[in-house]
Amino acid sequence: MGRLLIINGSPRAPRSNSRRYAALFRRYWKEPVDEYLVTDCQHTLICAQLSRYDHLLLVFPLYADALPAALLRFLQEMERALLPANLRVHTLVNCGFLEPEQNHTALAILQYFCAKNSMKYGSSLCIGSGEAILDTPFSFLVRHKIKKLASSIHTGHYDAFSVTMPLTKKMFIRASTRYWLSYGSKNHISEVQMRTMQVEGDNEA
Repeated sequence: MGRLLIINGSPRAPRSNSRRYAALFRRYWKEPVDEYLVTDCQHTLICAQLSRYDHLLLVFPLYADALPAALLRFLQEMERALLPANLRVHTLVNCGFLEPEQNHTALAILQYFCAKNSMKYGSSLCIGSGEAILDTPFSFLVRHKIKKLASSIHTGHYDAFSVTMPLTKKMFIRASTRYWLSYGSKNHISEVQMRTMQVEGDNEA
């Protein structure tokens, strides 16, 4: 138990799936909780306040089998700060792949980060098909695992959890194709554009 700070590590933090996952976690967390979006770029200020918290929950999407650059910049600032000895780090990471184990490299990076900086590592939740699962009939599976994650942190019985949609790979590819075509249509992006780098736009980094 204790006070918890959620770090939303998504580059799209205000309108991301990470925001939705963080909101679900807050529903099940019965202790005081705050949330910080890395896109707010107030890393130094937040790191100076970490002594207020007992737990840190990093919520982020998988980027190239690792962590988003925006979250890495926050972790770099953490390394420069005077970190409280009692702070325990937990993770909730989602990826677009069906297999939640695709997130394991990102977890290993964070476990190494904690060990290097003498921080305690706690529970984790790896979500497969994380871009779409909340908008499917399988969303109850995610809610159940997020509730278990919150309970494990609250009780101190730390564990590693995972969840994905119970689909075959062929079914998943078919369903995900429909999802992305629909998503593109809502944002006025054609299938042809989605198959090229044009989807990134001229000013994207």
